[in-house]
Amino acid sequence: MKVIVIGSGFGGLSAAALLARDGHEVTVIEKNEQIGGRAGVYREGGFTFDMGPSWYIMPDVFERFFAEFGKKPSDFYELRRLDPSYRIYFGGGGTLDIPSDLRRTYALFAALEVNGAQKLRNYLVSAREKYDLAVRELLYHDYRTLFDFLDKRILMQEASLHLFENLETFVSRYFESDRAKKIVEYSIGFLGGSPQNTPSLYHVLSHTDLTRGVWYPDGGIRRVAYAIRDLALSQGVKFLFNEPVTKIDVDGGRARGVTTARGCYPADIVLVNADYAFSEMHLLDEEYRSYPQDYWEKRILAPSAFVCYLGIRKKVRGLAHHTLFLDMDWEKSFDLIFDPKRAAWPDHPSYYVNVPSRTDTTAAPEGCDTLIVLALLAPGLPDTPAIRERFYTLIMDHLERSIGEPVRDSIAVKRIFSLNDFKERYNAFKGTALGLSHTLWQTALFRPSHQSRKVSNLYYTGQYTHPGIGVPMTLISSQIVARGITHDTPGGRTR
Repeated sequence: MKVIVIGSGFGGLSAAALLARDGHEVTVIEKNEQIGGRAGVYREGGFTFDMGPSWYIMPDVFERFFAEFGKKPSDFYELRRLDPSYRIYFGGGGTLDIPSDLRRTYALFAALEVNGAQKLRNYLVSAREKYDLAVRELLYHDYRTLFDFLDKRILMQEASLHLFENLETFVSRYFESDRAKKIVEYSIGFLGGSPQNTPSLYHVLSHTDLTRGVWYPDGGIRRVAYAIRDLALSQGVKFLFNEPVTKIDVDGGRARGVTTARGCYPADIVLVNADYAFSEMHLLDEEYRSYPQDYWEKRILAPSAFVCYLGIRKKVRGLAHHTLFLDMDWEKSFDLIFDPKRAAWPDHPSYYVNVPSRTDTTAAPEGCDTLIVLALLAPGLPDTPAIRERFYTLIMDHLERSIGEPVRDSIAVKRIFSLNDFKERYNAFKGTALGLSHTLWQTALFRPSHQSRKVSNLYYTGQYTHPGIGVPMTLISSQIVARGITHDTPGGRTR
């Protein structure tokens, strides 16, 4: 079968490799000049920036993906466990390093509140149990009907999964101190949610970083993308770059191929890794759209982002490989992102600084640092040069005050990437950086389907689909959809 994959983000790369392995003739058509999608690479002046994902967690998911090809991650890149896993600057003062060693983390929590070590032990026992359950029963399963989701095995576990309780309420049953709560809740922002709108099931993330650790692949996240590309090439996948798809050609309820400015490409199967909302509304005729525009308008979108790529002509003290700056009133920050009536550029943002040159000598010239500064924003906000510069000044003023040294006077490279760039480079709906938030009603069956409801041989992979946001989730999404395609294909071989 001829398969056209639209987009070469992690979803497109991984699905292409899997489908080619299963005997399909696969061509990936990419809008931009390189692989990776949001995980692209920017280079300037000797500095190298991973433009998107920067956290390597859930190593078991990567191992399971590469095992599909009889490989291991170590066949392509080496992993280093970060210590500290990350550093946190708290609003109102104070800094904590989160150790890679769990015993030291227990000691840290013991200092944060009465009986803090035992509370964390209990919390992580729950997180581990739910993580194992999620991997076994939820993450790798497709949900095509309500009956798939209401499987008796899942229903029997509903009480322990706490599906109808939000993360903030769940965390408050374990911890009292503001700092302890923020340590176990911070990561939900990177998955496009807030503690108030995300099911408590997602406390499994604390198991992935506090217990299993935060890692760095030698050479950056780009090395992971290159590894999957090399797998795809080894299976015979072909890549076309700088060629935006302008239309998915449908006739009689079946996709016949795709059209670009260079011509038409026939296909037996079309798999979309481009922005789901954009693809539905702009690449398909209205009669073939599974989700009309008002569906997307009513969804709770994950945040967009303000990202600064900074090349610094010195080493910056006070920053770890991963450093979080959490505002004292971070609930207000979440309101400005997720409450449409209050959406605005924040005056007191929480933000994240990634310094890959702490670990990776290829990220910056000798004696220099590569900084990536990221703040989450509500999607759909106005985005002008004046707004960007004001916000940049706001963040950099705070950063320099917090670490106690100037940074801007040593900048050699500066690039700002925000809402309009997400729209233009990735066709991202309203400039979202992440897709759909992980609310209860946007989880599993309630996320957009892997298979079109109107076009029998049209499929989707990536962060909009189940299981959701993040590189590990995207790899799982591709395993689900590739398995489904091969199962649905006459003569297809499944594994």
